[in-house]
Amino acid sequence: MFTDEVKIKVFAGRGGDGVVAFNKIKMSLGPTGGKGGNGGSVYFEGVSNLSALNKYKHKKEYYAENGQNGKKDNSEGHRGKDLVLTVPIGSVLYDLQNKKELEIINVGQRVMVASGGIGGRGNFCFRGPENTSPKERELGKPGEERDFFVELRFIADVGLIGLPSAGKSSLLNELTASKAKVGNYDFTTLEPNLGVMEDVILADIPGLIEGASEGRGLGMKFLRHIQRTKVLVHCISLESENFEKDYKIIREELKKYSEDLVKKRGIVLFTKTDLTPEKLIEKKIKKMQKINPEVLSVSIHDQDKLEDLKKYLLKVLEN
Repeated sequence: MFTDEVKIKVFAGRGGDGVVAFNKIKMSLGPTGGKGGNGGSVYFEGVSNLSALNKYKHKKEYYAENGQNGKKDNSEGHRGKDLVLTVPIGSVLYDLQNKKELEIINVGQRVMVASGGIGGRGNFCFRGPENTSPKERELGKPGEERDFFVELRFIADVGLIGLPSAGKSSLLNELTASKAKVGNYDFTTLEPNLGVMEDVILADIPGLIEGASEGRGLGMKFLRHIQRTKVLVHCISLESENFEKDYKIIREELKKYSEDLVKKRGIVLFTKTDLTPEKLIEKKIKKMQKINPEVLSVSIHDQDKLEDLKKYLLKVLEN
């Protein structure tokens, strides 16, 4: 099961306490209480595993290690281990306290989100000419606590969008090594699928319907996954009785969700050409070009058309 949003709480480690201790050896008398170690901090780090959020589905609180108390021989307590939480690249981290957000877009990118507490000073730190036997010490400071809402937005070059049963999953399978579930009924795809085509990442976004931007059908859950795409390929089945309406429904949902989505380069792709006479295909293409001049057609059973589509997309992205 694919998880693309979680809410978790993180706790940085508490600093260790300073200690009060004295050397009892004659001629070496004096304070020897050491400083407590700092608490571990909490980091988020980007990984390529798109299912990395699954592990946060049931466990909601995560703790870095506390710093150890100071030692009696003036040694500092060990620093607490940092906690590193991995998230998929494309994750947006919303800090629910200060309302700030961070983005993880590269594998290995690491950001500190909660700082460990400072260790307290031992009595050795308070010695002086007028205070040769100090009994003061400090307790360690608590680490920071943060609540995060983590939301995954795919980092893909091309987003395949369209109404249910437009042939997006089948197309993704043919263009890439993906093995997306395929069927001829609505909402076959219940989660986004990714595939790679000659270093180009394609995302198959589950079927949108009218009212998706308000949460109908699979709703807004997957609209966010196309926010980072460079190009949108709007798939429309040639079996549709009203392809112009199909196109306008999706465009309207994109606009309602974000004005930026309708500003992206959009290509109309008629699918299932093997089920439609050539003359009718040409007629529909000419009609659609009055709305969007960039119109292509393809069939997953026509290797030449698939190759033409690949070359076209690669050229678009290159430019």
